[in-house]
Amino acid sequence: MPERITSRENGKIKYACKLAQSAAFRLEEKAFFAEGLKLCQELAKSCPIKVIYYTEKALAKTPDLKRFDCEQYLVQDHVAEKLAGTQSNQGVFAVFGQPVANFLDLPHNGRFLALERVQDPGNVGALIRSAAAFGFDGVILSPGCADPFGPKVLRASMGAAGRMPVVTCPNLADALAQLRAWGSTCLAAALYNSRPLHEVDGSYPNGVCVVIGSEGQGLSDGVIAACDAAVRIPITSKVESLNASVAGSVLLWHFRGEIQ
Repeated sequence: MPERITSRENGKIKYACKLAQSAAFRLEEKAFFAEGLKLCQELAKSCPIKVIYYTEKALAKTPDLKRFDCEQYLVQDHVAEKLAGTQSNQGVFAVFGQPVANFLDLPHNGRFLALERVQDPGNVGALIRSAAAFGFDGVILSPGCADPFGPKVLRASMGAAGRMPVVTCPNLADALAQLRAWGSTCLAAALYNSRPLHEVDGSYPNGVCVVIGSEGQGLSDGVIAACDAAVRIPITSKVESLNASVAGSVLLWHFRGEIQ
């Protein structure tokens, strides 16, 4: 039988909450926290599950929760509320080991998404999910992007960060220069000196990297200069711009890899 936790001040609960709240702690522990039955089940397919917490109601609904080979804790509803941060939750939570991805291990002729200072967790999560859906080989983040293993990003990506390499590089322009040295074509999503998307071929057998900037400022001049060319999505005058995750997903579909 799983051990019962009745106190919100239990050390195991405090540890999980700290993982949920602190990107620095996640990095230090090489672990992250996830909430929700479906998300935890998806993440367990690709990430080592270390601890799982669930309520009696959640266990009664999904008895298979006991099959996970890890520490298990049965938590009371008020403890689940602390883990979730809200009264409304599915009663399933888990701690996972964080996958390790190295930039130099990325395939030299792959398809990549690069993000510069995209801070909104929903946008980062949605873009990682789209990159996985459209057959991309990895995601490259600059400093200042939302943590791919933060709770909000995980929910938006539905665990896609666990199924494909996601790396943070200290200098995005240098990373793009390395991709180009490997033979990849780097394309900046930008308005000025750009070609409309329908004029750009989507097939790049030697590799391609789609580069998207922050919601408010777009790409920096240095990152645009590090790319081979710029592309834009033509839109009507009825709106000023597209949401970053929508625009990025359109670009990712255009430059998609093989979808099976």
